[in-house]
Amino acid sequence: MSAANKQLLCSLTADEVKAWVVAHGAPAFRASQILDWIYKKRIITPNLMSNLPPDLRLALSEDFICASSVVESEVAAGDGTAKLLLRLHDGEAVEMVIIPAPDRMTFCLSTQVGCPVQCRFCASGAAGLVRNLDAGEMLEQFFHGCAKIGGLPDNVVFMGIGEGLLNFGNLEKAVRLLCDSEYVGFGARRITVSTSGFVPGMRQLADLGRQVNLAVSLHAADDATRAALIPDKLRYPIREILDACEYYREKTGRMITFEYTLIDGINDKSGDAEKLAAIAKRMHAKVNLIPYNQTTADFHRPSDKVIRNFQAILERCDIQVTLRMEKGSKVSAACGQLRAKRVHG
Repeated sequence: MSAANKQLLCSLTADEVKAWVVAHGAPAFRASQILDWIYKKRIITPNLMSNLPPDLRLALSEDFICASSVVESEVAAGDGTAKLLLRLHDGEAVEMVIIPAPDRMTFCLSTQVGCPVQCRFCASGAAGLVRNLDAGEMLEQFFHGCAKIGGLPDNVVFMGIGEGLLNFGNLEKAVRLLCDSEYVGFGARRITVSTSGFVPGMRQLADLGRQVNLAVSLHAADDATRAALIPDKLRYPIREILDACEYYREKTGRMITFEYTLIDGINDKSGDAEKLAAIAKRMHAKVNLIPYNQTTADFHRPSDKVIRNFQAILERCDIQVTLRMEKGSKVSAACGQLRAKRVHG
């Protein structure tokens, strides 16, 4: 079987593993052993699956793509943030970021190679979309992070490269493999899916009924300002995005988070803060403010005074707001920067 037709080992479901074991004439209990190695021990190199017979290990390595990605490079910041550049089996690359905090450890995972949304201030989509990531490729990012820290994180955010809701089938499967008890068994409420505001995908995610969190990259409180930041092709009107947010909250009971990148002279005025506060109050949402981490000469980070004033206005309106610490800025931790350096030299 050619590599192009092979499935990734860490994307196999329990039914697929059971069927494969039967097809190879092995006892049924081998399926449980294989699943345990992949999803509980996070071992996806068959030669290391010590309780399997040699012929079954060989068959796994021949029939599936095993350990399909490798850490090509790693950069670390003094605050403990680490960004891993992962080379995929076809030579493409994505990033995942390990973000420590005093009370938690977070993994930031990518969902696509490149991004079709191409927000004008973001490095992730500068060259457009190359391809979707398979569910197994998303799991491997998680496994690389676990190997790095020696255990499981506290939180997982699908906020890396790509618009995950435009790769819905693979994203949904990755979430299922992470959450379901027969696989990794990671709590759904500790997973956040980020979107640029792709309304059909937001509704699809709501219909799954899983307790995952939804973060919407709003970046502007009115459509005219948003149009200056996000190209037309995948930009939905704010009214439709908010309708989808209400639908999500009704279906899941989870509070929405609005991600808001503060950009000098674009969306950082007091009036912008007041409009954002009104939206957040209506939606019973919290706001995550992100000072711009410069990736292009066309946009700049506001001054600290402007950032603090924006935050203060939201707080005076009783909005739950956090100001994201700029972790890893010295190591190109903004989405897509490390990959862009690899692609463009």
